[in-house]
Amino acid sequence: MSTFLRGLGRIALSVSLAAFAAVPALAAPQAAQQAAAPSADILPVPLQPVVPAAQRVCSAKTASGLGTRVLKDAAGAKPGASDFVLVNYIGYLAADGSVFDQNAGQAFPAGGVIKGFSEGLQLMAKGSVWRFCIPAALGYGERGTGPIPANADLVFQVELVDFKTAAEVAAMRAEVQKQAAQQPAADPAAPVADKPKN
Repeated sequence: MSTFLRGLGRIALSVSLAAFAAVPALAAPQAAQQAAAPSADILPVPLQPVVPAAQRVCSAKTASGLGTRVLKDAAGAKPGASDFVLVNYIGYLAADGSVFDQNAGQAFPAGGVIKGFSEGLQLMAKGSVWRFCIPAALGYGERGTGPIPANADLVFQVELVDFKTAAEVAAMRAEVQKQAAQQPAADPAAPVADKPKN
C-alpha cells in the first residue's frame, strides 16, 4: 500500500511540475503586456535599497574631513560627546548607495559611535536632520565591519530627535529604580486567589 501511495505521489509531482512549466508559455502574452506597463508601486525583488547619487554628497566639510549637509535646520543646544542622543538614521555606502543599516528611535552616547558620526552629532541641534559624508578614516577604516567593506566611505542621514546629558540620564535611571523598589514584591509563598466561577 505504501509503495502504491509513493508511486501516486511521484506521478502527482511530475504532473504538477509539467503544469507549472507550461504556465509561463501560456502566460507569455500577459507577461509581455505587464512588462510594457510596470507599476511604480511594485518593489523589486530582492529588496536592496539603494540611495541615488545625488543623496550621497555633502556641501560642507569640517577640519577633520567630515562632510556635512543640513537637510532640515533647527536652533538650540547641541549634544556633547558624553550626552545620550535619540536619533533616526539611515546608513549607506558612498560608492554605490547600498543601505547597510537604518533605525528609528535609537539611543546611545554621542561619543560611543564611530568618530565621524560622533563629530556630526555634536554639530546638530534637536529637531534637525543632517547628512554626514564620513571618509573611511573617520569610519571603520581598514577593518570594515559586517556589510561595510574595508576603507569604505559612508553616508548617513541623521535626525536628532532628542538628547539628554549624562546627569539627566542618571537621574532618570535613579527614579526608575526608586519606583521599582517601592512596588510591593509578590510573596512566592502567598496562596494564589481562586478565580471566580461563572
